Amino acid sequence: MNTNERHVPVMLRRCLDLLAPALAEPGAVVVDCTLGMGGHSEALLETFPAARLIGLDRDPQALELAAERLAPHGDRATLVHAVYDELPDVLARLGTPRVQGVLFDLGVSSLQLDEAERGFAYAQDAPLDMRMDQTRGISAAEVLNTYPPGDLVRILRTYGEEKQARRIVEAVVRERDAQPFDRSARLVELIRDALPQAAKRTGGNPAKRTFQALRIEVNGELSVLERAVPAAVDTLAVGGRIGVLSYHSLEDRLVKKVLAAGATSTAPPGLPVVPERYQPRLKLLTRGAELPADEEIAANRRAAPARLRGAERIREVQE
Repeated sequence: MNTNERHVPVMLRRCLDLLAPALAEPGAVVVDCTLGMGGHSEALLETFPAARLIGLDRDPQALELAAERLAPHGDRATLVHAVYDELPDVLARLGTPRVQGVLFDLGVSSLQLDEAERGFAYAQDAPLDMRMDQTRGISAAEVLNTYPPGDLVRILRTYGEEKQARRIVEAVVRERDAQPFDRSARLVELIRDALPQAAKRTGGNPAKRTFQALRIEVNGELSVLERAVPAAVDTLAVGGRIGVLSYHSLEDRLVKKVLAAGATSTAPPGLPVVPERYQPRLKLLTRGAELPADEEIAANRRAAPARLRGAERIREVQE
């Protein structure tokens, strides 16, 4: 199966429209902070023939596949093995301190979900890995087998919004003492057995929230995002635009907070005239978070939880 068949970019038309006003000029640079298999990047390069693209991904396998897909665009695309909070360093190395567009498509890529041995999907048995970059960091199995119970409860509650966190962790600790976890199917079965009947009747697969929590912990997703979105805003030239696709409420709340803060005056209350340095540096481009259309969800179920927010840089920050 080629990358085009495996990966359907989410809210593609809307992302392109959102970034379009910033990318029409020759020499415009757009950064795809979450390259994946290159679906959004390919469309950006095709739609804006005068633009250059910088693509980041922490997953070496994704970079390889994206490089094949984007090869026809030659040196208009520069692909870098990096986590997206490393964006300022990447741009400094490339001699491109300011860019006209930034796109984030957060969450797990189709590649990671579809490759069973990566351990992201609770629907099939696989090694409990969940690292987006398998060359570094600790696996989900190590988290389950070594973290103190209190830390596991906090992770499941905070990152998975799992109401039954304590019950699940008690079962995990009992089981891991007898035999450490290494496969996803065993964890899914344990979660099913640990939950009360009522909890199993709602919200799809009962393992979904635990797998989300482990994945976020293993990849440091929220702490990375917390650094990455403000850094991306800082790299935008005046008139530059940012679009962020989130897939769960924790990500979306964080993105909303950063963009809303940038679009708010920092002036002390009561000033008759607001000096330039206190005025907002961003203009919001979306009313709240925009959702995918019903037709897109029907064609691509992975689009269902997507939430898109966008903003435009409207002034430099004056010290």
